[in-house]
Amino acid sequence: MEYYNYIKSLHLIFVITWFAGLFYIPRLFIYQIEASEKPEPDRSILTTQLKLMAKRLWFIITWPSAILATIFAIILLIMMPAWLQQGWMHVKLFFVLLLFAYHIKTHLIFKQLQNDVVKWTSSKMRIWNEGSTLILFSVIFLVIVRSAINWIFGVIGIFVLAIMLMLGIRLYKRIRSKNPNA
Repeated sequence: MEYYNYIKSLHLIFVITWFAGLFYIPRLFIYQIEASEKPEPDRSILTTQLKLMAKRLWFIITWPSAILATIFAIILLIMMPAWLQQGWMHVKLFFVLLLFAYHIKTHLIFKQLQNDVVKWTSSKMRIWNEGSTLILFSVIFLVIVRSAINWIFGVIGIFVLAIMLMLGIRLYKRIRSKNPNA
């Protein structure tokens, strides 16, 4: 228990950097998708630079952070095994599994774009970009409130947040259609 706060701090640091990568990588994907629609030489110049940026972000920050956050989480669970008996932890671990599914799907998108395979529109990628936000909100509220019983209110809150995010995306799309530089 002497090292608990150190392990918890390291876990939180790597969760934060993991999410930073998951927040930024779809943004780079959006720029890459939009660059693929530009005429030459802009297309080649932009996609080359964006691929390099995505590769560095993904393999130097995002993947290592995911691995280290997981290692420190496992150590915390070993230190605090009683958490595994609590309902809020079961729900949190479900959202962590969703986060890994999101991460792996994002990795598949990364590989496609690295090979110049564009299957997503920038609008759909903007929606995809909000997936990690919804998971982050879910996990933070579960950890702070620590109540699986009130998860119904949490789910309702997540749906409200998702609706607000979708409305924000639509509003931004409308603004951009009027002013492409917005």
